[in-house]
Amino acid sequence: MTAFFDRLGERIDRVDSVVSVGLDADPDRIPDFLDDRDLPRWAFNRRIIDATHEHAACYKPNAAFYEDADGWRALRETVAYAHGKDVPVLLDAKRADIGNTSRRYADLLDVADAVTVNPYMGRDSLDPFLSRADAGVFVLCRTSNPGGADLQDLELAAGEPLYRRVAALADLWNEHGNVGLVVGATAPEELETLRAEVPDLPFLVPGVGAQGGDAEAAVEYGLADGVGLVNSSRGIIFAGEETPRDDPGAYFGAAGEAAKRLKTRLNRYR
Repeated sequence: MTAFFDRLGERIDRVDSVVSVGLDADPDRIPDFLDDRDLPRWAFNRRIIDATHEHAACYKPNAAFYEDADGWRALRETVAYAHGKDVPVLLDAKRADIGNTSRRYADLLDVADAVTVNPYMGRDSLDPFLSRADAGVFVLCRTSNPGGADLQDLELAAGEPLYRRVAALADLWNEHGNVGLVVGATAPEELETLRAEVPDLPFLVPGVGAQGGDAEAAVEYGLADGVGLVNSSRGIIFAGEETPRDDPGAYFGAAGEAAKRLKTRLNRYR
């Protein structure tokens, strides 16, 4: 089986895009005209995928929006549909634990092609993920939220901030060539620093859409040998909220246009 980053690189080349579309199907924001569907989140995602797949290098559903019985059904349908469009799926789950718990969390890679993980509990908590050589494992490093600095910027005894130690460890853990880092576009200086220190790790760069992150830095420093992802979730999938709520074509068409605009914007810097 082709390794995840090889498949991702092929997809990036094929559609000339590094856009990751975040499928954060918030039930409170799904338009009313989908209320009568058996699985509204799946119905919403299907239309989003139809509208955006020509511009998407990857889809990134966030597990928080699917953690109930109908949600997991909707997620499985979503992943299968994305795969039918030949688009890989990265599950933003931020999992990790010890022993049997982490091994069960790693079963998420039976559903998706890649997953985000939390390194706070150390190498043994990530081993079940790292050992899946065919899958992608994105390690949280320097996140896009303001509170990320509370821990990630703490200075260690050696004088380096914690997030740089995480990056160095992730580089050591990359024995199967399946490790990437999550580094937010809202911290462009950190992006530059980390790219210099771990030149071979692809980055997943969130924060370019609704959070207003630095698109140029996301592309300049987020890609390793042309492979990496720049994610936008709400800025794409809910772009249709400015259109008439009774016009499904306009609603999902707006998502497609938002994905296309982001692709064009990012490609200026590639």
